[in-house]
Amino acid sequence: MKIDLLTQVGYKIAQDENQFCFGIDAVLLADFASKKIRSNSKVIDLCSGNGIIALLVCGSTKAQTVTALEIQKEACGLAEESVKLNSLQERLNIVNGDLKNAASLFDKYSFDAVVCNPPYMKASHGRESAVNAKAIARHEILCTLKDVVKASDYLLKPSGSFFMIHRPERLGEIFVELDRHNLEASELRMVQPSAEAAPTMVLIHAKKNIKPNLKVDVPLVVYKEKGVYTDEVKSIYLPKTGNGTK
Repeated sequence: MKIDLLTQVGYKIAQDENQFCFGIDAVLLADFASKKIRSNSKVIDLCSGNGIIALLVCGSTKAQTVTALEIQKEACGLAEESVKLNSLQERLNIVNGDLKNAASLFDKYSFDAVVCNPPYMKASHGRESAVNAKAIARHEILCTLKDVVKASDYLLKPSGSFFMIHRPERLGEIFVELDRHNLEASELRMVQPSAEAAPTMVLIHAKKNIKPNLKVDVPLVVYKEKGVYTDEVKSIYLPKTGNGTK
């Protein structure tokens, strides 16, 4: 286990390099969601892993509580360690459970916002889908896009917000599943590695039981040159003030 510092919020995070350590996608999603999460909201982070997004949301918003739901026991252990390191026992709750069993874990309409950085790739029968922590984080081995959206529909209050990062090539499926579960995409932002490159990720904000009115933002460009973040991405990593309780 190693302890890293989340400079944005001043929190420490416990990670295990043998498991799946967080990447920039988690950071971008947490920033995207945190700007829209209202004070005193009850938030749940699905597919939480070691709790990176839940920690960033705690430190960047005035959410009343944040719940991190993760199926892998080892990852939950790391998240619990981070809760202790940052004295977040009163705000951040780690739940070891399967989102497909959301109805037995939580009351219906319990949350104002759902955040999820799910597995992007469909499971296959090749070597890449061998069941280990890294494969589970990347491939739809233990949950699918359908499972994530169905659980979010159950958990979200009317007019609640759903935030997700995914692959652009799966947008067709994403829109179908959102429509099937009373969620309407309200904002979409593509993420490009560089200004000249095609998008590799997409940030999505959907709301429950609202009329169609999709806003498409200008793309978020990660690098202005090789190895150098754009000013916008640099600002995402800067310390946040006046939001969280720390």
